[in-house]
Amino acid sequence: MNLEGLELHWVWLIAAAVLASAEIVAPGVFLIFLAGAAALTAIAAALGVPLAFQLGLFPLFALGSVWFGKRHYHRNPVPSSDPLLNDRLARHVGQTVVVVEAIEGGSGRVKLGDSVWNARGPDAAPGTRMRITGAEGTCLRVEPASNPQVPD
Repeated sequence: MNLEGLELHWVWLIAAAVLASAEIVAPGVFLIFLAGAAALTAIAAALGVPLAFQLGLFPLFALGSVWFGKRHYHRNPVPSSDPLLNDRLARHVGQTVVVVEAIEGGSGRVKLGDSVWNARGPDAAPGTRMRITGAEGTCLRVEPASNPQVPD
């Protein structure tokens, strides 16, 4: 289709190439789906679909490709050498901590490394060794340590 001498399928293909290149430069596994949508729209433009319909097809193709991509990555997760990289609290599960402020009524404070954290768990006196079982926000869930070793 020509619009004042402009072949729109080339515009869509260039847009697809720019989006794919941007994905390579700044990977985020998102722009590639928009590039795919632009490429599909280029095919529609080459088949003679009017510009108004192309402008409607592109967002539909974009939503569809993002949906299929998300579905694919959900079904085929990418393995990671460090799955807890961005989950600081999950990295501490299993570590031993020392109660610094008595845990009474289910809450108190424990020392983890060189910092003191709020903690929830069974009542415990200061100096008691506890094991981290999880976290709720920035509060550690603890239980009595079965093997009370000195924390790291």
